[in-house]
Amino acid sequence: MRLAIRHTTRYRFDEPVIHALQRLRLTPKATQGQEIIDWKMRYENADWQLEYEDQHYNTVTLIAVQPGVQDLSVTCEGTVDTHDFAGVIGQHSGHLPLWSFCGQTALTRPGSTMRALLRELKEQRDDPLELLHRASAAILDRVPWTTGATDVGTTAEESLAMGKGVCQDHAHIFIGLARALDIPARYVSGYLMMDDRVDQEATHAWAEAHVEGLGWVGFDISNGISPDPRYVRAATGRDYTEAAPVAGISIGGTTQALEVAVAVEHQQVDQ
Repeated sequence: MRLAIRHTTRYRFDEPVIHALQRLRLTPKATQGQEIIDWKMRYENADWQLEYEDQHYNTVTLIAVQPGVQDLSVTCEGTVDTHDFAGVIGQHSGHLPLWSFCGQTALTRPGSTMRALLRELKEQRDDPLELLHRASAAILDRVPWTTGATDVGTTAEESLAMGKGVCQDHAHIFIGLARALDIPARYVSGYLMMDDRVDQEATHAWAEAHVEGLGWVGFDISNGISPDPRYVRAATGRDYTEAAPVAGISIGGTTQALEVAVAVEHQQVDQ
């Protein structure tokens, strides 16, 4: 499937910026299941600084906001060919060893609520893949999609205890449970084409777990499925902080308003 993607992020600062840097992880990965046909980024009121590959093989672009401005716009667009591998990405690669995805982070670390769910999951001795699918279903059952209840700083334990969250929270809970079961797991940010619309609400997030014999396998907890050709992987990390699409610092102005527009559509390919 060929997907055409357009993603625009607009910032409005409350006062003129003295100095600001933005770190962008918006370039899709060239991995099993997807091929990048073309991809470009444009900036308004910002200048490209450098591009590098981080420890997770993410393409990271660093831009500097022009001094004195109060508006910033970043637009990326391109086309990606995707294929159906039932969510299987394959064997591990990257600059970090596999064991580094077994350690908990501040966002994934289980508390009493997550430990109670772990005890329930351990009652049935499934094979690892079945256990992970059961974990995914259990999370969605306990944490229905609820916008506005959490933010980027909400932990997996907090979200599960509240019974509210979005895709980021679902992924963090899943990752925390998997790691507690001694299964390496990581966070994925990217794009999802919803079947009933072109304009999406935002970028999407899901999780991957490393299963012996298969390698990395994707789990979209929010939709109760493994990623299919409608998904495009952009960045991976141990949690959101290492795979955030956009992150930055600013001096002289704080973000007052943020608008995100994401469009993903199926593009016909001439045979």
